[in-house]
Amino acid sequence: MTTIENRQRFDFEVIARWVSEGSRVLDLGCDDGSLIRHLERTRHTRGYGIESDTDRVVASLANGINVLQMNLEQGLSGFKDGEFDYVIMSLSLQAVRNTEGILAEMLRVGREAVVSFPNFGYWRHRVSINEGRMPVSDSLPYQWYNTPNVRFFTMADFEQLCEMRGIRVLERAAFDEDREVELEPNNYASLALYRLGRA
Repeated sequence: MTTIENRQRFDFEVIARWVSEGSRVLDLGCDDGSLIRHLERTRHTRGYGIESDTDRVVASLANGINVLQMNLEQGLSGFKDGEFDYVIMSLSLQAVRNTEGILAEMLRVGREAVVSFPNFGYWRHRVSINEGRMPVSDSLPYQWYNTPNVRFFTMADFEQLCEMRGIRVLERAAFDEDREVELEPNNYASLALYRLGRA
C-alpha cells in the first residue's frame, strides 16, 4: 500500500501556501489522502476527501483520512453552499468529463477552489505530437490507450474557460517538473496550479 511519505509532491507546498491556517478543506479525487494529510500537518486544516476508486478509498482510510466514495461526475449535491473554505482538485480535473460543472460545484461549496493539471501546451508535448506520437512524461505518465485523462487542455485554454464562466484567477503557479516557470508558462510549464474565486 502506498504511504503518505512516499507520495509527497512539490506542488503540495504551493497548495499549502494558498490555504489558510485552520481552514475547512474538501479534496476531490484525493487518491490515498496524501494532500489532506500534508495540509493537516502544515496548516492544521480539517476536511474530507472524495474518491471513486475503491482501492484508493481503502488507502485513504488506512492513512487516517475522512473519505467519501463518490462519483464526481454527479456533482457535489450532498454538500451545502459555502460548506468549505477551499475545494481542491489536484491532478484530477483532466480526468472528469463535466469540467464546467465540477468547477461551478467547487465554487458553490467552497469559498475558493484550487486546481492543478498537466499543461498539454508544454513544449515537449508539442514536440511529441509533431513527431507523430502522443506525449508521455512525468506530468502525463500514461500511454494513449490506458490514460484516465479524458480532457487535454493548455493553460491558455483553462484561463479562457475561467474568463468565459466568470471565474476569477486569484493566483497561478506553473512548473517544468519541479522548477517554477514564470516566462511563457503556457509553452514552458508541464504543470499548472490555480487558485480560483467567484466573480
